[in-house]
Amino acid sequence: MTELTLHDYELDDDCYRVRLLLSLLQRSYAKVAVDVHPGREQQSPRYLKLNPLGALPILVDGDVVLSEAQAILGYLARKYDASDVWMPSEAVSFGQVLQWLAFANGPLKAASAARRHAMLEEAGTNGSATHTARNAFRVMDDHITRREFGGSEWFVGGAATIADIALFPAIALSRDFGIDHDEFAALRRWMGRVRRLPGFITMPGIPAYY
Repeated sequence: MTELTLHDYELDDDCYRVRLLLSLLQRSYAKVAVDVHPGREQQSPRYLKLNPLGALPILVDGDVVLSEAQAILGYLARKYDASDVWMPSEAVSFGQVLQWLAFANGPLKAASAARRHAMLEEAGTNGSATHTARNAFRVMDDHITRREFGGSEWFVGGAATIADIALFPAIALSRDFGIDHDEFAALRRWMGRVRRLPGFITMPGIPAYY
């Protein structure tokens, strides 16, 4: 069996999504640290051959090279989760997981932009990103509140899926850019459930008090 290799930056939320799922799946892998800040190594010729967009994470599995966190999550779940839980094949749950992956790669991306601006003073972002992120968190909080009223604890189905993994880091790291978790009671409860998953790992910036 070929060894998985993850080209990774410790403080990147997308890289963390992949590390978290690998840990939950109990998959061993080699981690290659990339000098993103200040070196921008991910935009070097070497890395542009792996991902022409010059972004992380990048997963190498034998001859397979994948970028984009949501795509990597789907690949790992489909290939390495024999239980069919993390990426359910049942049509409705499958579609709902894809819907939340699109959400994570759409409106929720504002949270990543706001965090980079706050931590690295990255140009091109402003208060609008924080506003968009807060609105996205409200959508998530309303959804998980309705799910709890219906007796469910997760974003899709009756168990954690890659939808939960894709959504978790944005709100878990939101204090880095000034959004307090007390605004979102249902998400706080859900984050506590994520933290209690067997194999959960954390990253710098995620509080431990859930």
